[in-house]
Amino acid sequence: MPQSLVKILVHIVFSTKHRADLIRPEIENDLYGYINGIIENNGAKLISANGTTNHSHFLISLGRNDVSELIGGIKRDSSSWIKKKGVENFYWQKGYGAFSIGQSQVLKVIKYIQDQKKHHKKQSYEDEFRELCEKYNVDFDERYVWD
Repeated sequence: MPQSLVKILVHIVFSTKHRADLIRPEIENDLYGYINGIIENNGAKLISANGTTNHSHFLISLGRNDVSELIGGIKRDSSSWIKKKGVENFYWQKGYGAFSIGQSQVLKVIKYIQDQKKHHKKQSYEDEFRELCEKYNVDFDERYVWD
């Protein structure tokens, strides 16, 4: 029987709307657990997730998923879940960054994601996102990135 085998690794980044500090520490682990379930239910695999109060990073093995559909599902379902947990004004930003990585970069990206809180004592999300776009050679227009 023929098989279709796919492994596409993607570092995904998106913020809360207007970078509002709404991802409270007491719900953060449950939020990422819930998002892990969304990802698994879509046939993908979450390798690492972490962030700060205003944005999140994910390393995901996509499988045969469309990245925009998967991210749309993550945002929609997790936003609904977090509102039910008492954060009534919670919204994710409309856009996102999705950067492909190679297998040889996995450990480095995992460490980068896990060090988010330490990293953001020195750098804003906006500056980090600009650096990621530059690192991955992604052109963007500042007028349309921040909502």
